[in-house]
Amino acid sequence: MSNKGNLFVISGPSGAGKGTVVKEILKRDEKVMLSVSATTRSPREGEVDGREYYFISKEKFEDLIKSNGLLEYAGYCDNFYGTPKQAVEDNLEKGIDVILEIDIQGGESIRKVAPHAVSIFIAPPSMEELRKRLVSRGTEAENVIEKRLKKAELEMQESSKYDYLVVNNNVEQCAENVLCIIKSERFRVNK
Repeated sequence: MSNKGNLFVISGPSGAGKGTVVKEILKRDEKVMLSVSATTRSPREGEVDGREYYFISKEKFEDLIKSNGLLEYAGYCDNFYGTPKQAVEDNLEKGIDVILEIDIQGGESIRKVAPHAVSIFIAPPSMEELRKRLVSRGTEAENVIEKRLKKAELEMQESSKYDYLVVNNNVEQCAENVLCIIKSERFRVNK
């Protein structure tokens, strides 16, 4: 029997509630940790370096690419996002389940380098609700919101490539549904 942790990829359009759902999962299950991604974008209000993201310069990000220090990386809305490799591998070896909260492009990259990863797509209940969520954040200009909505329409078409799809009508219920997936994967015989 393997004592290694499971790798979970959680993706979905911007504004679908991935981050909120993941925070709820982390509160409910101490055997799960979130891999902190690196990004070149500026922090949003309330975000802390090393908690939500590692906020780094484009130069440092490029150094990580050159040194093969990222599991995956992608450009999105004029910034780069990526998953530092070493911390993920170390935690999986310790038997800790690791969640990668990443975009669709990153999810596709992870499926190539880690085909054993379990992928979960978090979908908004509707595009209208997604627009409301993006606007209510109050963090982006209207043109950026429109860009995210157009991207979200394309991303929704990619949901069929994921192992699971969970609609986020309600954060608590969505988190419970994802936790059921995580717990059931721990009992998988062929991992």
